[in-house]
Order: sequence, then structure tokens, then C-alpha cells
Amino acid sequence: MNCFILDENTLFYLPKQMTKPVKHAADILFRDFEKVFGTRPRTADSEDSASVVIRYSDQIENLIEKPESFQISFSESSNKMYITGSDDLGIIYALLYISEKHLGVDPFWFWTEKVPERKEKVEIPAINYISPQPKVRFRGWFVNDEVCLIGWTDVYPPPKEVWMPVFETLLRCGGNMVIAGTDLPKTGIHWELASEMGLYITHHHAEPLGAEMFFRVYPDKSASYDESKNLYEGLWEESIKKQKDKKVVWVLGFRGQGDCPFWENAPEYNTPQKRGELISRVIHRQYEMLCNYVENPPFSTYLYGEITELYMQGLIDIPDGVIKIWSDNGYGEMVSRRQGNHNPRIPSLPSGKDMGPHGLYYHITFHDLQASNHLVMMPNQPSMIKDELIKAFRAGADHYLLLNCGNIRMHVYFLDIVKRLWKEGDIDTETHLEEYCKNYFPSAWEKAADCYRDYFKYAIRYGDNPSDAAGDEYYHHPARKIIGHWIRGEIGEVAEDLLWATGNLTFPEQVRFFYDKLVGSVTNFENLKEKCLDTCKSLTGEQAVFFKDNILFQVRLHLSGCKGFISLCKAFFEYEKGNYPLAFVYASQSIWDYRESLDAMVESEHGKWKNFYRADWLTNVKSTLYSLEALRKYLRMFGDSPDFFLWYKEFIMPENEKKIYLENTHRRPLTDDDLAMKLKEKLL
Repeated sequence: MNCFILDENTLFYLPKQMTKPVKHAADILFRDFEKVFGTRPRTADSEDSASVVIRYSDQIENLIEKPESFQISFSESSNKMYITGSDDLGIIYALLYISEKHLGVDPFWFWTEKVPERKEKVEIPAINYISPQPKVRFRGWFVNDEVCLIGWTDVYPPPKEVWMPVFETLLRCGGNMVIAGTDLPKTGIHWELASEMGLYITHHHAEPLGAEMFFRVYPDKSASYDESKNLYEGLWEESIKKQKDKKVVWVLGFRGQGDCPFWENAPEYNTPQKRGELISRVIHRQYEMLCNYVENPPFSTYLYGEITELYMQGLIDIPDGVIKIWSDNGYGEMVSRRQGNHNPRIPSLPSGKDMGPHGLYYHITFHDLQASNHLVMMPNQPSMIKDELIKAFRAGADHYLLLNCGNIRMHVYFLDIVKRLWKEGDIDTETHLEEYCKNYFPSAWEKAADCYRDYFKYAIRYGDNPSDAAGDEYYHHPARKIIGHWIRGEIGEVAEDLLWATGNLTFPEQVRFFYDKLVGSVTNFENLKEKCLDTCKSLTGEQAVFFKDNILFQVRLHLSGCKGFISLCKAFFEYEKGNYPLAFVYASQSIWDYRESLDAMVESEHGKWKNFYRADWLTNVKSTLYSLEALRKYLRMFGDSPDFFLWYKEFIMPENEKKIYLENTHRRPLTDDDLAMKLKEKLL
């Protein structure tokens, strides 16, 4: 078979009128070329003298008519390769295809430490290739709850160096659309850079048309649309003018300030009918305004949270042609999300009667102050995620897929699954797991695959619904709520903010509920941790680093969180009995358990990852420790106050010393940690 040779002598010809997106992609390919061959490629002045010719299809009479597509072809002698794209994204995908397929650069190389192999040359079979059309037209990431990316740098909003690997990885996954961060200052580089790299911009459902939130611009004005209509429309028009010449998937809609229902600031909208009428009126007005500035723009609107309920009741009217975006519940199941204790679980998919294009807003990471996963990957089975997405595609929601991807690093496994689904429309998750582990952990891929299987198998099931698997936030937000309830002296009252998990139980029964859910899982997570450590022994170099930073890190968070929460529950049980010294010991043990989570974070902040978890403000392990420190001090008041020497004297001081000690030499109060360690030796 004839082959085209790619090596350090290859000459590239770039389009004369090269756009910024294509230049970015060429820079990426040339950087990858240098990694593989040791030298940056040279460029030619003409197509005739080049080995690789990069061009648009309109130069050869519309060879490729479909958007974002490309063809790779060869001369008869196989000494010249032609890379032809239908548009900017077509060329970008072609260059990244060459990088992955022939140079061996992994799509997630930045996040997985995977380095391409050095080579003298690459032989490419001279067989023409035309890119397949992806299953989903608009496909991309919502870089949401991105606090680790924020804390990773001292610059705010995050600079170009943070965003470039995010956007590059998205393009390598075949994505074409992004929401770059959550409510970041408009002065940041993120939006401009995303556009420069060829991505469509789209908008958060709390920021229709990409406009500033009303209260951020007019903090002293009424947020009522009826009272401040001109101000709202002024913000929308300003945003349209700023973006009208960019690639945008425009979002229409009307929610409240700070991502909540608008009627929280407009109590006069006190019926579903009134609320649906206003949302419909606003959407039609935004549609009209946008059409005045942009010809045939792609429109979308989110059917999210409370909006889903109103739409399903037939109370929201959406213009023809607008993509209706349906959302999962944050845990991967296509039902309406739980908000507080309200969990109607309304099916969130189009019916056969819903005309027009449909799409999805889907989560592989979530933040809800309850049980979601943020610092760890989705705990639900990959097969469930696959089944839910395929079900949505079959229902017609395949025109748009916006994936909540969080901070990227910890979610690579599911990002890779969804990449395959939005390209091909289906996936065998077991085959994918084996391929994934062979790719990243080839020295011990079978052991690694078993660790991943156990991760999903051992996830705590906090409820009976298909998606009720607990992520890292389950060990922290409910624990902090219990501590606050306890210290405020409310243990005779039900903790209303825990009813979503426990149902209508007394507070002591609520604590017991969590204990019972957690206590059986410690052995599972301990065994999985040992299995991960054993796997690490079979891995070296980059394989071991990524394995430790990914699944071993996440198992440590599950284990330490589970143990810490159990110790907290035990502290409460002893407190109920009036056994305050032992309650103090268990509260201290909870602190020591949760500190393991911080240790895991610090150990994974090596090299370029320094400070990556510095801004853990959502799960917020440090806030859990702060709460426990307060609880421990509170418990010490029950018997060791006011001198903070009494427990030492009663339980720790030798009997002969109790009879002869002098206060000036023995009454130095021990720190909480020191006292707890000594009490633990005596009481446990």
C-alpha cells in the first residue's frame, strides 16, 4: 500500500487568508509535531512546494458541502497530502484528527499526563478519508462550577493559560460550542478566546442573550420586568450588538437573579398561569429583538427546573424554530431536578407532540448542596448515563447537547463517553471502559478497569430512584447542616433542609438515617482504596500519576468523607446519652477523617497542578472542618469548662498524681487535638 511520509522534513502550506481559529489549530498541530519529531515544522510559500496543503473546500468547487466537515486526500504519487475543510471548524477538526490519529496525541493529554511517543517518521496509508457527520449538531461544554480553574491561578478572571487547554480539549472531542464559566466578569479573556478558537458561544439560562444580570447593573432598581422593561431590553440589545458578528447559539428566556425563579423577586406572579404568560411574553420579545440584528440565528431556550413544570402544563409558548433544551436532574436522569425538598420528578423529554428542534442540558458533575458530585466523577453507572442519553436522542432531543463538565480534570472518563455519544450516537460502555484503561493504564489495564467498576458499584445509594447515587457533596453539606442544627440547640426540631434525604423523621432519627446509609460502605471503600494502591504498584510514570490523581484521589475523598460523617453521627449518639467526653472524641475523630480529604488534594497538586484545589468553595472540605472545630469546642463546654483541665484530671492523669499535683504545674490546658488523642486511648 502506498503511504505518505510525515517527518521532520514535511513542509506545510497554510491558507493565505488564515483566520484566527485556523491559526490556533495550526499552532496546536505544529506544537504536537514538535513533541513527536523534536522540531517545529516548516511552512512553504506555495502549494506546489508543500508536502501538506491545507485549504478550504470553496477553493475546489465545494468538494465538501456539509458544515464542519473535512476530507484528507493524496496525490497519485502519494507524496502530497491535501487537508480540505468546508469551513474553519472543518479545517480545525482535520488538523486535530491528524494530531490524534497519526501523531498519537491524546485528546485529553493535558489532563491525563499522557505524552506522545517520539518518532522518526509516521507512515500514513494514502487512502482518502471523509469525516462522518456527528450525531448532534450543536455539542459542547458548560464549564460550570469551575472554582478549581479559578483558584488554580492568582489572576481573576482566569487568564488565557487556564482557558486554552479547556477549549483545545473540547475541540479535540469534536465539540463546537461552549459556555465559558459561570457569571465571570465580562472583562475576562474567556469569551473572546473561545470565539478566536472557532467555538460557538452560548449562554447560561440565568443570562439570556448573554446579557449582564439585571441586579449587577441596576442593584437599586426593581427586578420586575413590568416595572423595568426598558432597562431589561436595553441590556439585551447591548449584548446582541456586542455578539452579532460572532458565532452564537442564542439563549432566550427569563429566570430570576442569581439563578432562581423570577417570582422570588416579583411575588405578584403568584400563579402558574401568570408566570408562564410573562416568560412567554419575554421570549417572544427577545426573539423579535434578535431578528432585527442577526439573520437566521440559531435560537434556544432552556426547559429547566421550574420552567419544565410550566411548559409541561402548557403554559409557555415558544416561537417556531427555537431549540427547546431539556435537562436532566443533575444526576444524569432525564427528570426535573430536585430543588430543596421539592422533587416532582417530572419526565424531562419531548413527547411526540412537541414540534421543532430539541436538545439537552446534561450533567456529569453538579452542585446542589445535597448529594451531588463535584470533586469526584459521576457515581452513577456509565450504562445508566448512556441509556438516558440514547433515550433522549430517540425522543428527538439530538440537535443540541450542552454538557456540564465542571473543572475537566476529574471528569475525563465521562467526558470521553459523551464525546463518543455526541459523535456516534451510541456506545458499549464495557468495551469503552476496557479501551479507556488500555489507553491510559496499559501496564495494568485489567486491574484499573476493576477499580473503575467497583467505584460505581460501591457508590452509596441514598434513595430508591435510578440516579440516587451519592457524590462527594453528600459527605459535607448534610454533615454541616447537622452540626449547625445541633449547636443551635434545635435537636428537638426536624431539620427541614434534610427532608429531601430522610423523609419526615425526628432529628435524632435523621442522624441515624445517615449513619445507617454510610456505615456499610466503609469496608467497600477501604477495599477499593487497597485495590487502587495495588494497581499503582503495577503502573509507572505518567500512568501511575494519572491513576493516583484520578480514581485513587476520588476513592480517598469518598472514604474519608464517609468515615468523617460516621464519626460525626457517633458523636451525636454519645451526646444524646450525656457521654460528653466520648462525644468529644468522636467529633475529633471526624476531624481527623476529613483531614484526609485535604491531604489527598494537596498530594495531587504537584507540578502544573499547584493550587488546583485551592478554591474548593463548593464541596468545601475546609468549611466542614471549620464546623467540626466549632462542634468540638461546643462539646468541651459540657464538663471540661471553665478550666479545660477537668477531663484531663478525670480520665488521663495518673491516680497517684491526682492526690499530690500542684495547680501551677499541671493546669496547662491541652489543645483539642492533644486532649482528644489522650481521651481516645482511655475511652476507646
